[in-house]
Amino acid sequence: MPHAVILDAKSLGPQIDLSAIRDVVTQLDVFDQSSTQQAKERLANADIALVNKVVLDAETLQQLPSLRLICVMATGLNNIDLEAAKALNISVKNVAAYGTASVSQHTLMLMLTLANRLPQYQREVANGAWQRSEFFCLQDHPTLQLAGKHLVMVGQGELGTEVARLAEAFGMQVTFAARPGNEVNDSRPSLDDLLPEADIISLHCPLNADTQHLINRQRLAAAKSSLLVVNCARGGIIDETAALEALRQSTIGGLAVDVLPAEPPRDGHPLLDALSEPLNLIVTPHNAWITPEARQNIVALTANNIAGWKKQIATTV
Repeated sequence: MPHAVILDAKSLGPQIDLSAIRDVVTQLDVFDQSSTQQAKERLANADIALVNKVVLDAETLQQLPSLRLICVMATGLNNIDLEAAKALNISVKNVAAYGTASVSQHTLMLMLTLANRLPQYQREVANGAWQRSEFFCLQDHPTLQLAGKHLVMVGQGELGTEVARLAEAFGMQVTFAARPGNEVNDSRPSLDDLLPEADIISLHCPLNADTQHLINRQRLAAAKSSLLVVNCARGGIIDETAALEALRQSTIGGLAVDVLPAEPPRDGHPLLDALSEPLNLIVTPHNAWITPEARQNIVALTANNIAGWKKQIATTV
């Protein structure tokens, strides 16, 4: 059985059982974190690299003659030089749909929180506005009843489909937009056609050339002033600066993101700065996926990937 090395186990979070992976390898070396330079040393004798966010570029892969499989313990493959891996006959496998329940739950939480203007009302309660009120409740920020409202979804994969199912339980009308960049060949209506009537937009698509700044200044200008925008996909699908400007000018009703273009945002970001303002704005730290069940599912799916790869190798020998 093969020798495997996990380079950034800490990214899986606390209290994760790696037994499923240990059962399908001879040896598993576990490192909490690794740089690309450290990866060269730690993978020197490994058959399998297990990574989440560690970059394995062409230069690194070329120095690892024993490496035969890279298991990405996430969905995105952007940290791996796929062309170099292919040229070196290194298989690359990822995991998908491990956090459908977790991310869809988080997405609905963001929708509900924006719809009920929780950021603004929570701030007012903390500042004593309720205590000083002449009336028994505060009503300065109009809330949005989800029943009967139009939710436009970009992305109809497993996650988008589950979010739609949950939204329909609240009585929402759900429409999936055509795939960006492929509107001509897609029977679904385009985002531009749907946008003027949308009450909420939820993004569940990959970041690529067709989705970079998909939600931009021009599209926001065409939307209802009450529009709520939710992004649990990738930072950069929204032009965050334009969306923040629209929120400040009350030309949209709310914005919630679980992702930013650079993560962690060590150099800051305008949305983080704006959290001190009295806006219907939510920023969560890319943690829609972090329920213990979802994180443990990553381990199980990775073990399945290794077992499948071993079976494939055995049949070709």
